[in-house]
Amino acid sequence: MTAPLALIALAALQSPLAQDTSRHVTWSGFVDAYFAYDTDRPGSFDRAFTTQAARHDEFNINLAYLAVSLASERTRGRLAFQAGTSVQVNYANEPTIGSVSGPSLSRHIQEATVGARVARGLWVDGGIYLSYIGLEGWISRDNPTYTRSLVADFTPYYLSGARLTWQPSAPLTLQLHVMNGWQIISENNRAKSVGSRVDWQLSSAVTVAYANFVGNEQPDSLPSKTRVFNQIMAHASLPGGWVLQGEADYGRQAGLAWSGFTVVGRKAVTRSAALVGRLEGYSDPDQVIVLTGTSAGFSGRGGSFGMDIDGGGGLLWRTEVRALHTSVPLFPRGGNARASRDDVLLVTSLALTL
Repeated sequence: MTAPLALIALAALQSPLAQDTSRHVTWSGFVDAYFAYDTDRPGSFDRAFTTQAARHDEFNINLAYLAVSLASERTRGRLAFQAGTSVQVNYANEPTIGSVSGPSLSRHIQEATVGARVARGLWVDGGIYLSYIGLEGWISRDNPTYTRSLVADFTPYYLSGARLTWQPSAPLTLQLHVMNGWQIISENNRAKSVGSRVDWQLSSAVTVAYANFVGNEQPDSLPSKTRVFNQIMAHASLPGGWVLQGEADYGRQAGLAWSGFTVVGRKAVTRSAALVGRLEGYSDPDQVIVLTGTSAGFSGRGGSFGMDIDGGGGLLWRTEVRALHTSVPLFPRGGNARASRDDVLLVTSLALTL
């Protein structure tokens, strides 16, 4: 080997990248196909006030994605591309300011993050990432119920920004976030938002958590209105195959308030089957978060009941009935201008994790 080539090889062996033998890359994918029937039979086939099972009387794809992830002792990251009816609904309000923004591209990026360990137990990550808010996440497979609760659908599923994650001890995890805003990738003003989360594992079976968000969500053309959001959460795995979880939300913006809650119980009945039920409520009388298209605010309550069957090999079959009731008629009904206070959904989903 010539001297220059030897020097290059020696430099490569001494570089941090070459020495990091812990680097591990994994590929994954997911497809969630569904059929949903809404008793209000909306004329446009679009179901209101939901992201999951967004179409009535239609076979479709709720969510499909392909992802590649990297993990090592010093670096980590994930890149995932997605499509589906839930994606179209959830990213519809992405801001479009200028010619290089909006949902046309951003809705297909589920996550694009880069992370580095800066100290023992301390990581910094940045990019587009899944939200820290709530116990229910974006990927249906990972939630106890197939449909999302109202508090999940009316809080962010994704964010764009940077976060610090610190685990000073095994039971305690702390997060600090700086973001463009409340579920947006493209900016809608010159302000940035902040948030935090604390997870405390009380025992091997019980975890409690707190999350918050503070930021101005008004465009620069309007007066600033600071949004302050708080959330408490709890999750417990109990004897007999029971899992219980719940959360309560409360927010204020310019003197106006909204709140919501959900409680979920899940019971394993066999090694491959489980039953799950949920109670929930949400109140936004001044339409801070939920725009109804009417002079009335949103106030609703409801519940769901479902069964999950694990088919093995990454296959999951989920069937659920969900009922919601609002204080005034809000749910589109038939092909005319009528609306209903009540909405009942039957949905069945077949999902495959690759």
